[in-house]
Amino acid sequence: MFDMRRRGFIALLGGAAAAWPLATRAQLPAKLPTIGFLGASTPSAWSHWSAAFVQRLRDLGWIDGRTVVIEYRWAEGRSERFSEIAAEFVRLKVDVILTVGGAVVAAQEATSVIPIVFAIAIDPVGTGLVESLGRPGGNVTGLSMQATDLTGKRLELLRETLPGLGRLAILANVGYPASVVEIAEVQAAARKFAYEVEVLEVRRAEDIAPAFGSLRRAVHALYVCGDALTTTNSARINTLAMGARLPTIFPDRTFLESGGLMAYGANNVDLFRRAADYVDKILRGAKPADLPVEQPTRFDLTINLITAKALGLTIPPTLLARADEVIE
Repeated sequence: MFDMRRRGFIALLGGAAAAWPLATRAQLPAKLPTIGFLGASTPSAWSHWSAAFVQRLRDLGWIDGRTVVIEYRWAEGRSERFSEIAAEFVRLKVDVILTVGGAVVAAQEATSVIPIVFAIAIDPVGTGLVESLGRPGGNVTGLSMQATDLTGKRLELLRETLPGLGRLAILANVGYPASVVEIAEVQAAARKFAYEVEVLEVRRAEDIAPAFGSLRRAVHALYVCGDALTTTNSARINTLAMGARLPTIFPDRTFLESGGLMAYGANNVDLFRRAADYVDKILRGAKPADLPVEQPTRFDLTINLITAKALGLTIPPTLLARADEVIE
């Protein structure tokens, strides 16, 4: 009788022990979907953009730490960091990578499986990021910035502000393929106005100051091609431009926060907001190859009157009337 009771107790104990891990596992939360956020610049430079992305995710039900995990990594304008961060995201087995054109190639080289969404890309077809806008192919999709289509408009804005404009400098990171394409577009647009053009080539932050010092002739204005390097170093660029008394034009208002004169281009806050919709669809099962690349729908002209006054410039009233934002 005792042996039967003992055997029954042991069987009961063994059954409970076997069931316990199953019950515990059932109570553990499932792994949350993970977004790898590859910031090409710095948190401060991207603060408006990343906030718009996160807010739109919340609107769609994705709350960081509750229904999704966002792993932020910042390259701080150093392109060599792109590959390191992309490789880390592959090791972490993130569900989708969110980044911009400058880092997409590194992400593509790191994985052909994990979906990649670019919030901003200059000419993604021409630079080989996707096969076509309608059919991206592969594991990459996102939003085209159309920057190469805007170069002529930016030169027209400079021409309207500076009637005596004759010589133009272009500052660009020639290590970024899209900027090389943009240089050619600016040069083509400048020829229509018979402007002389000098290109200041940079590849890293340390090249920026020497580039200004290498100007062979006095120029009347500076056109800056946007990428992670120039965004991260916008304060340095604007300080040098002000020291040289150079009016500047940029692709995004972010550059004006550190003293740039004018910016015209797609609204990047809106693009990051829309990028969250891509991420939402992918987390719910959509494939990047089936999501067409979309174009910008909002373009903003921003003018910094503080900088204009410091340069002794008078902005034409007709131009101020067309501005979406005037910084005073």
